[in-house]
Amino acid sequence: MLLTADQVVTGTEVYSPGWVEISDGAVTAMGAGAGPRAVDTAQGDVALGGVTVVPGFVDMHTHGGGSGAFPDATEDGSRAAVALQRRHGTTTLVASLVSAHPDELLREAAVLGEQVQDGLIAGIHLEGPWLSPMRCGAHEPSALRSPELAEVERVFAAAKGAVRMVTIAPELDGAMPAIRRMVELGAVAAVGHTDASYEQAKAAIEAGATVATHLFNAMRPIHHREPGPVVALMEDPRVTVELINDGVHLHPALYQFVNREAGSERIALITDAMAAAGMEDGSYHLGSLAVDVVGGVAKVAGTDTIAGSTATMDLVFRNAVLNSGLPRDEALAIAVRQTSVIPARAVGLDEAGLLVGSAADLVVLNDDLRVARVMKTGAWVDLS
Repeated sequence: MLLTADQVVTGTEVYSPGWVEISDGAVTAMGAGAGPRAVDTAQGDVALGGVTVVPGFVDMHTHGGGSGAFPDATEDGSRAAVALQRRHGTTTLVASLVSAHPDELLREAAVLGEQVQDGLIAGIHLEGPWLSPMRCGAHEPSALRSPELAEVERVFAAAKGAVRMVTIAPELDGAMPAIRRMVELGAVAAVGHTDASYEQAKAAIEAGATVATHLFNAMRPIHHREPGPVVALMEDPRVTVELINDGVHLHPALYQFVNREAGSERIALITDAMAAAGMEDGSYHLGSLAVDVVGGVAKVAGTDTIAGSTATMDLVFRNAVLNSGLPRDEALAIAVRQTSVIPARAVGLDEAGLLVGSAADLVVLNDDLRVARVMKTGAWVDLS
């Protein structure tokens, strides 16, 4: 199959025009120009025309969508979430849990571990329960606790090697040995939902933490006498910083600021989406907490606490391009890396982007950067 388009952005190159050749679900060649041969629709070739082709999005932090939620730990819920996010261009997804009591956490880890083995999701992100009660956000306070190595071992064993990332507050008792053990077990340790000092955040990085969970959100803010975790995480080149660039969690100026100060190669754009993504306003749940969605903004019922997002990756991609303050082609190239290459690298997935030999996962965007078509391993996704 040959695809041609006015623009192909691969993660390393921008071809205007460009082409991608696909065989057996993988990219076999690509380049600039009209293509190596004439388009033959009888062979499945497509002349896409005035569109931009980008790699499939990789969301390393999402709780659900399409009314389905990963913390519910059901196959139907997970499939609904994956289907909704895939229609919006996410071809690889790490499923995020929320804080839960011990037995429930083990059950959720086991169910999602099976879904990883089945190929439905790419891994599990444990966002909790080892979080700060002062910065818990939309997490059930009664489920929060300090980490114990025995529980870490039990949860990882239940997930059968599927845990990709764990968010932890480094100021908690037992956090440093827990971080070191999580890394030994093959997961990425992430600093988040934390009231840590600057020094405590730096100690977590030295212990092996390499991700900042949704930087700024649910995190002690910067103070001129106590810089806190934000500065420690931004200044260390070993740390990838997540940003929820949905227009609700983060002002556009902060996206530009982090690009300048930390560098665009250290930003992974995420949705932090919950079940209401792609759905109408109404009442939902995130874990055990009731959530009200009004005007597309999710909040814990009866409070002003933001409860994840209703975003999809095409939205955060579009915001990154439009709010970057950079020329369009430069902004496109950066957004492609921040929505595919960098998040995949951050959680140890196969290298993402449009690469010869890689899975043919791609998104076709029209002129206003909205999804026109999605391909997963060489097959077009039904967007209806």
